[in-house]
Amino acid sequence: MSEDEPLALYVHWPFCVSKCPYCDFNSHVRETVDQARWRDALLLDLAYEVAALPGRRLGSIFFGGGTPSLMPPATVAAIIDTATAAWTPEDDLEITLEANPSSVEAARFADLAAAGVNRVSLGLQALDDRALHFLGRAHDVAEGLGALETAQANFARVSFDLIYARPDQPIDAWEAELRRALAFGTEHLSLYQLTIEPGTRFATEAAAGRLVIPDADTAADLFELTRAITADAGIPAYEVSNHARTGAESRHNLAYWRYRDYAGVGPGAHGRRGNHATQRRRKPENWLTAVDRNRHGIEVEEPLAPGTRASEALLMGLRLAEGVDLARITRRTGLPIDALIDRRAVAQLPDLIRLNGDHLTVTPAGMLLLDAILPRVVRADEAAAA
Repeated sequence: MSEDEPLALYVHWPFCVSKCPYCDFNSHVRETVDQARWRDALLLDLAYEVAALPGRRLGSIFFGGGTPSLMPPATVAAIIDTATAAWTPEDDLEITLEANPSSVEAARFADLAAAGVNRVSLGLQALDDRALHFLGRAHDVAEGLGALETAQANFARVSFDLIYARPDQPIDAWEAELRRALAFGTEHLSLYQLTIEPGTRFATEAAAGRLVIPDADTAADLFELTRAITADAGIPAYEVSNHARTGAESRHNLAYWRYRDYAGVGPGAHGRRGNHATQRRRKPENWLTAVDRNRHGIEVEEPLAPGTRASEALLMGLRLAEGVDLARITRRTGLPIDALIDRRAVAQLPDLIRLNGDHLTVTPAGMLLLDAILPRVVRADEAAAA
């Protein structure tokens, strides 16, 4: 939203060894990948963003997917080198790569660190072998913990994911699993409740009645327990599902939630450049063909109305414990605060959302009900639709 703020770069690698039954991300299974062609195409796509965003400072790079730990380290290095040569890297540039905890991928961690990656986000997902099998994961707990140990030996910063609120998961079992996770000493955890996403295998199973996730009351109990345990351990929630020690928050994800500019390259990647939105072609083969033809993979590149930008900034920022600075959104969009939020609705929900001057925050109790609160409070979406 402002050229004086650091830019974030997202790079999407769309390939996985297998498709997890809960996953609705842009991930694909392919028998072979032409690695040289993909490296060249990603660099061309990146060059287009460099030309569109000249002279920027670079605050973070994030390799997501898919499974970017399947990328050749030389490709990762080429992208990092190109980005840091084109833009001015911050002294504390954060370079994150998502990784699966298989022993094959963990063997690449030293090479990925040498390529410039300094933070890894590890998809452990569970510390129970039966749960891992249910989630369609290829690793078991022992292999996952081995990968975590290798990651901690190679990267300055390590985070890992866990999925809870699984079918028939007792609250005390989740508490034990979470306390075990905290004992590994990472400074960041991403803790997600299992949700049934349309188009996934789990959605098919749920529609047939073969899969039932915990009801709303049980899910709420699990959510509150998770927040209490992590806060007590000194890793409080700074976003709905993300927990970190002070200073260990994901700087890249904070750029999204704080609604700063970010460039997105690779299949399906989204970007925000000031008042403009970009979206790449989603299917890997279509993206690759577009890059061959146009030297970029963009499918959509369009201006965003002030109301749309304000609505996005609110919907993203209110996920954060720190909340949003409404005056900042006003400066960026030109919309007055009364066009951004319904003050009366906020006043009616004092235990869930609070306005202090120009600063709006959702309380811990409100985070549990965020999806219900936002439509009542956010007015900017009305301006966007007008």
